[in-house]
Amino acid sequence: MSKNNNFRRREGVVYSTAADFDYTVVGEEQAELLPPNQQTLRVMLDRKQRGGKTVTLIEGFVGPDEALRDLGRRLKQACGVGGSAKDGQIIVQGDFRDKVVGLLEKEGYKTKRVGG
Repeated sequence: MSKNNNFRRREGVVYSTAADFDYTVVGEEQAELLPPNQQTLRVMLDRKQRGGKTVTLIEGFVGPDEALRDLGRRLKQACGVGGSAKDGQIIVQGDFRDKVVGLLEKEGYKTKRVGG
């Protein structure tokens, strides 16, 4: 009999001393993947909290985390740099706004270049 002891998922929970108590986690619903032509992605340059380093930030993606990571991986490969994809954002290291906008539009996404 093993219990789920992932304490990070239990924030704000009141614990019970009842022997027959079973803790269940209500999972967050994954966002349904919208087709690319129905999504408008914002592409911007960001330096905040990055030690002065410049990154290209893509926001506004609607879909499951797996699809976000897949899109992020394709963008990073096309630019030949690193980065990350989490929390609804894709971060590509360096200033690749023009290239990212071109790649996203080629895949059918609507884009909006924010700032500079």
